[in-house]
Amino acid sequence: MKTFQQFITEVYDKDIQGRSSIKKPQAGGRIEPERKKDRGDVPSPHSKGKNPKARVKAIGGGKTAPVEYKKRSDIGKNRPKGRSSERLQQPTQKKGVKLSAREQQRKARAERLAAKSGGKSKAELEKAATKLLTKKKDPVSPNYKPAKASGYTKPERRKLQRAGDRLLSDIKKKKEKSASHYDPKL
Repeated sequence: MKTFQQFITEVYDKDIQGRSSIKKPQAGGRIEPERKKDRGDVPSPHSKGKNPKARVKAIGGGKTAPVEYKKRSDIGKNRPKGRSSERLQQPTQKKGVKLSAREQQRKARAERLAAKSGGKSKAELEKAATKLLTKKKDPVSPNYKPAKASGYTKPERRKLQRAGDRLLSDIKKKKEKSASHYDPKL
């Protein structure tokens, strides 16, 4: 009599051995291999044309650097595909629960009366509600060009703005001060 181990070694095909259906974890605990290219190669969604530019953020002093993205918190976990229980309402009745003949007649009568009186069915009402709730997207002008990034961080832009405001208010009040008074010192 053969042991289980002997039986498996005889039966198991050596050609298939390398192609296991169990997914091996990838770098960083991923289940699937990473599909994204290097961050420098990923273009900004706003860039168009033949030479798309990489996404950048302001790092201060008028300089920019490529954006680094955080890893997803659910790396290494299988996510449910398609309709998941998190998003859909669960059924309220057991599967296969059927109405009695009398209840079926009542339901059919109610539907006929609703159709006759111009009342809408639940499905039609739901469709109308989703249509109302969808966001209307305004068409974007084909000539739109996004503003060029200055490279200044938010506090730096605020300093510049306030320095300009001081200069304007002093011009209105006819005060004369040196240019160094208005220097934002960035």
